[in-house]
Amino acid sequence: MLRTIAAFDRIGEENAFAVLARATHLAAQGRDIINLGIGQPDFRTPEHIVEAAVKALRDGHHGYTPAVGILPLREAVAADLDKRFAVTVSPDEVMIMPGGKPTMFMSILMLGEPGADILYPDPGFPIYRSMIEYTGARPVPVPIREENGFAFSAEETLSLITRETRLLILNSPANPTGGVTPKAEVDKLVAGLARWPDVAVMSDEIYDQMVYDGETHVCLLSYPEIRDRLILLNGWSKTYAMTGWRLGYAIWPGKLHDYARKLAVNLYSCVNASAQYAGIAALTGPQDAVDAMVAEFDRRRKVVVAGLNKLPGVSCATPKGAFYAFPNVSRTGWPAKPLASSLLDDAGVAIIGGPDFGVLAEGYVRLSYANSTENILKALDRMGEFLSTRKAI
Repeated sequence: MLRTIAAFDRIGEENAFAVLARATHLAAQGRDIINLGIGQPDFRTPEHIVEAAVKALRDGHHGYTPAVGILPLREAVAADLDKRFAVTVSPDEVMIMPGGKPTMFMSILMLGEPGADILYPDPGFPIYRSMIEYTGARPVPVPIREENGFAFSAEETLSLITRETRLLILNSPANPTGGVTPKAEVDKLVAGLARWPDVAVMSDEIYDQMVYDGETHVCLLSYPEIRDRLILLNGWSKTYAMTGWRLGYAIWPGKLHDYARKLAVNLYSCVNASAQYAGIAALTGPQDAVDAMVAEFDRRRKVVVAGLNKLPGVSCATPKGAFYAFPNVSRTGWPAKPLASSLLDDAGVAIIGGPDFGVLAEGYVRLSYANSTENILKALDRMGEFLSTRKAI
């Protein structure tokens, strides 16, 4: 019993939800709060996707489905990957998940145990480290550096791999930095992984369609030499503004697919049926709404970066993907988390302190530009006034 309690004591959280709760509480008290903290699109799910879910319910699709997901959706995922990346994926490798986190949970649970090392990006999505620590494995941060454009370094990543390494977690385009790792660097990493055939790779590609400035997303499925140990994480949440639908997918290699299926049966049985039919409509229907949303994010990205670089003590590298900016606030004199807390309480602007994304993220904060340009400009004005008039605590 004590061992179980200790394991659960090691579980962390995603502080963006705590900030969201605090922002919602302040707004309920009548405060004017601009939320640049939560990472979800501020757009409606496209109507043809919503209608597909409604039709599915009216047609009677409201029972259990296979734990791996309905075949038409798995076929649609395979066809979409082939269309966008020219990769061959069998529907039998695809597993439909209730969002992206279950893939993280399952892969880390499968490969993490005391004595094992798991490499993860830092700064990075906080659930990676949280789950690694829960399993008792040793979390090994892979530094994601501003001077490297917030891309991972293949050389540095490979230097951290040892005989104890079980899993390498990658994320590009990245949360929280907006970094995109170029193909040349991915090529070097994959070539170096040949020396470590027992190291599995989980590639979190949930932001794969949100790239800017002529960047091209590099899908890890494009490397046949690691396909037998690659777990791909993706889904509908960000691309189709479907965060609340809880719909994602994973490509699982070999026998890991059946392990994941068994975990699904034990944990959540299946993904709800109507959301899966909505997923088919998203992948096979018109993509105009996606293109328009990404174009709007691009416009906001430029507004955010320009505005942040005018704030006293703040500098911001231009993000190449996702919908986050990760400005350097070290010259303000404020520690990152107290700055984020004070901006919410005193200026009505919700952002996330960098240390919530890793041990290497002090001196940074994360802003989501999944909000209107009007609100972004208002938030930047409030931040500027705050930094000009408030001394660091």
